[in-house]
Amino acid sequence: MPFRRLAGAAAAALVAVAAALTVTTATPAGAATTAGCGKAPTLTSGTRTINSGGQNRTYILRVPDNYDRNKPYKLIFGFHWLNGSARNVADAGYYGLQGLSGNSAIFVAPQGIDNGWANTGNRDLTLVDNLTTLIQNDLCVDTTQVFATGWSYGGSMSYAVACARPNVFRAVAVISGANLSGCSPGTQPVAYLGIHGTFDSVLNISMGRSIRDTFVRNNGCAAQNPPEPARGSLTHIVTAYSGCRAGYPVVWAAFDGDHTPEPVDGSGTPNGARTWVGGEIWKFFNQFTGTPPTTAPPTTTPPTTTPPTTTPPTTTPPGGCTAVYRITGQWQGGFQGEVTVTAGAAALTGWRVSWTFANGQTITQLWGGRLTTTGASPTVANESWNGNLGAGASTTFGFLGSATGTNTAPAATCTPA
Repeated sequence: MPFRRLAGAAAAALVAVAAALTVTTATPAGAATTAGCGKAPTLTSGTRTINSGGQNRTYILRVPDNYDRNKPYKLIFGFHWLNGSARNVADAGYYGLQGLSGNSAIFVAPQGIDNGWANTGNRDLTLVDNLTTLIQNDLCVDTTQVFATGWSYGGSMSYAVACARPNVFRAVAVISGANLSGCSPGTQPVAYLGIHGTFDSVLNISMGRSIRDTFVRNNGCAAQNPPEPARGSLTHIVTAYSGCRAGYPVVWAAFDGDHTPEPVDGSGTPNGARTWVGGEIWKFFNQFTGTPPTTAPPTTTPPTTTPPTTTPPTTTPPGGCTAVYRITGQWQGGFQGEVTVTAGAAALTGWRVSWTFANGQTITQLWGGRLTTTGASPTVANESWNGNLGAGASTTFGFLGSATGTNTAPAATCTPA
């Protein structure tokens, strides 16, 4: 198996990456189909290239056998490990999920720059955004069934997309990961499965627990210390957290083993054909149908100081709402932004946020809201699932934009809808 041949080199390199970083924890009713449904597809299985952020990036696509253009499919991203490759992921059946899917899923394995996922300047998130848009515009995807998984650095990238794209990814499965690719903003719920070895010598299990706890908090689960197997037991223990917000479970699977994506009960030798990991991930992903419940997400405590690129919030009027615009990343010619909408003293059943760009900025892609633009003034209305906010509760929407000059955060205005 490719995992075993490359695990040693990947582990040695990833130790250096982990040592150089400070790991921190950030404080469906029916299928929603895409533009690709009903169209004769132009995308086919194989290695392909996409221009993303001004760079040619490669990826491997796996379209189901006997693809039906009128049937919405799951979309599953598989991220490789440090010094691994998209080819390794594809050859291993996308962490074992391809063989379990019964041709119900489209798989994509992106290739990281320098065989890793540093996500410098959000370049890897931009790649994920671009691939998602490309695939959904050409193939029939159920947008409520988009998932990500990966091992080691690939697990870290899966964690990053959960933090940054909670309105795109329904669930993620992080195998032996850590906070290496960033977590911004990391405040919204996403269904989360964490898998980690108890004596991981590359990314200590404490790192896996730390990123797991991000979603224990975000998903409103009851805090606990899940049981983990004893050294030498050669077993694994799966714990489903209690009290989580409906539709947003957190599951923790700890195994008696080291840094591997292929642990086997009763054996100290990893084996892709005998591991329980693929089955556990598929079971976790396959439980979700339709859009998440529309209950209000947990309230996020605002920062004690306002970052320079964030517009200061105003006092929330009773029954009203506020919007705080912040720039989360910038690069030559582009940027990423996020707006946090907070209800006032009364609950909301809908909201609308508007602002005016002063220097020719434009929005190129937006998630978590419905965009209309008049001149330099975008207006974003809530989606059906994030318009209901309890008193004091918050939600966010995010976007990518283009900017050729000065890019400062404008003042945003929120009105109940």
